[in-house]
Amino acid sequence: MQFSRLSLSGAAILGAAVLALAGCSEPTTESETSTNASGTSAASGEKTVLTIYTSEPEDKVDEINRAFQEENPDVEVQVYRAGTGDLKARIDAERTSGKVEADLIWAADAPTFEGFKKDSLLAKFDSVETGDVLEEVVDEEGYYVGTRLIPTVIAYNTDVIDQADAPTSWADLTDARFADKIVMPDPAVSGAAAFNATVWMNNEKLGESWISDLGENHPMIAASNGPTSQEIAGGGHPVGVVVDYLVRDLAAKGSPIKEVYATEGSPYITEPIAVFNDSANKDAAQRYINFVLSEKGQKLAVEQNYLPVIDSVGTPGDAPKLENIALMDASLDTLTKDRQRSVDFFQNAMN
Repeated sequence: MQFSRLSLSGAAILGAAVLALAGCSEPTTESETSTNASGTSAASGEKTVLTIYTSEPEDKVDEINRAFQEENPDVEVQVYRAGTGDLKARIDAERTSGKVEADLIWAADAPTFEGFKKDSLLAKFDSVETGDVLEEVVDEEGYYVGTRLIPTVIAYNTDVIDQADAPTSWADLTDARFADKIVMPDPAVSGAAAFNATVWMNNEKLGESWISDLGENHPMIAASNGPTSQEIAGGGHPVGVVVDYLVRDLAAKGSPIKEVYATEGSPYITEPIAVFNDSANKDAAQRYINFVLSEKGQKLAVEQNYLPVIDSVGTPGDAPKLENIALMDASLDTLTKDRQRSVDFFQNAMN
């Protein structure tokens, strides 16, 4: 896929940007959290209080919020953080009771946000600036925008496997030499894994036969991307399938782990952000989105080991340039309608 830029009015939704996840950017812990960036209770005074529902890791979103508040001292940001599935349940419950209590939703993937849009939960942007943003992550109707690229990659333990012997493609994972050495997240639990299963199932180079062959190597199925990355780094299963930023997070802390972007292309999500229709603070909410998309906000994303959605800030560590990363696409319609079949087939193949 060739990346390019487009204004909001002309941008296309990214098909590959991802699947209806149960929780693609998975919480570090299972517990839900509600905090503000300063760690203190909200005291609104004359400030506008923005409430964000997000599945972003707590330390990462808190860092973004502190930087935003430094530039916007008239706004205080509060965060309710949980997995995407739990966030959706909360939104549904609040909607049934009268209105959604948050101003912003920042989580998951394009198909999830298409569902929010279909249910008239989102407000159309009128002051969000997307001229420098990759067109693949911008909703062409102007209701949401992706904030970072989160590809799923192959990862390996560098203490156990030499670089020359490491897999470089999805096809390599079916090689008998990797039998009983692979770990992957469970698509019934991890939204990112459910997305991957759907993309692989509908890829002409992979499809059902590749998934069946992968099952013959008896991969360990972990609950989510976090435990998967830890299992690879620990060497129990020295090869795995995991979102890329977790590999860089662990490597930065000294773990013997390295990511490989598969030659066939990487499925990926974009962690979109949007304003709720019920928000009484739409102007401040759009200021927040503009900060996240700004050069400063995207530099923070790179520092947090994410791939950015603008091409002027580079990439983290030794990650390839954006234009050199092959991405694996699927249509929004396929990602939505074929998810359950793909997850069921994947699970049966792994048993």
